[in-house]
Amino acid sequence: MNLEDKHEDTTAYGVAVDMGASHLRFVLADANPAIVHETQERVNSKAGSRGAIAQVRDGIRRLVPQGKRLRGIAVGVPGGVDPKTGVVFDVTNVPGWRDVDMGSELEDEFHAPVFLENDANMAAIGEHMCGIARGISNFVFIALGTGVGAGIFVDGRICRGRSGLAGEIFRMNLDWTRWNEEFRDTGYFETYVSGIGLAAEGRKVLPGGNGASGGLIEERDARYVFASLRDGNPQARVLIENSFTMLGVCVANLVSVLDPELIVFNGGIVRGAPELLLEIVGKIVRRIHPRSPRIELSMLGEKAQIWGAIHTLREPSRHGAIRTSSRSLEK
Repeated sequence: MNLEDKHEDTTAYGVAVDMGASHLRFVLADANPAIVHETQERVNSKAGSRGAIAQVRDGIRRLVPQGKRLRGIAVGVPGGVDPKTGVVFDVTNVPGWRDVDMGSELEDEFHAPVFLENDANMAAIGEHMCGIARGISNFVFIALGTGVGAGIFVDGRICRGRSGLAGEIFRMNLDWTRWNEEFRDTGYFETYVSGIGLAAEGRKVLPGGNGASGGLIEERDARYVFASLRDGNPQARVLIENSFTMLGVCVANLVSVLDPELIVFNGGIVRGAPELLLEIVGKIVRRIHPRSPRIELSMLGEKAQIWGAIHTLREPSRHGAIRTSSRSLEK
């Protein structure tokens, strides 16, 4: 865990944090790098930004061995990170989160550099460094979970865009006639192709749909739709096939714009019916693009974002790692 230091301290540790929509995962990594220890807990989504930062801080504190030096922290967040300032904005699973300088707060607490990245971007870095996209310069990593997002690699580097929002495909509208309607009750992509969307659609037609009177996490959980599919429910199959068809059109649009070598899928929705997803998406993309790219599943699974964070800690300049603008690696 050298942070590009010529005199690497092999006794120091780095912490990788996966700040998901429903869970927080903390991993302690050594200099090899290897995962030494990990913990996981439910996100307290009702606590607001202050509570979320406190939960991250406490999880890191519990993970680091007593008396051991912390070389750095890398956090993947389910929202935008301004590439110039490191300010985290609009975290979708934490109500009321707006423009929070989480990195500075964690640096002041742990006296170690903190790097922040959008969760899909972080997972794409993981796949590029040690997963299915290793050695591939142009690819798109698509995360299909509670929400939907993408990490885009162009010419061997993550593409963040002007304000850190490149790859936020959840806003894609696949029906041009509805461009002026309010998000989430429109053709916006995440309304139909995500855990949130499938769970909501499932509650309309499937008996015993979860989340009707549960909490925020239960309302966003689409596993019952896939369970109904496996039980042979035809309505569940129609819902999922329609969702995957929209996904195929989205991927074809991405291929039109980016011409990638590879599309990588990961996330809970993917694990619900991976073969059906690959079949439908592949058919649509090949129909629209005769020279279509490879379409594969992630090799790293739930650890993609963690490995992206670990490699960000190892080589921050290689990945253009985002840190609060008032800090520097030399400090």
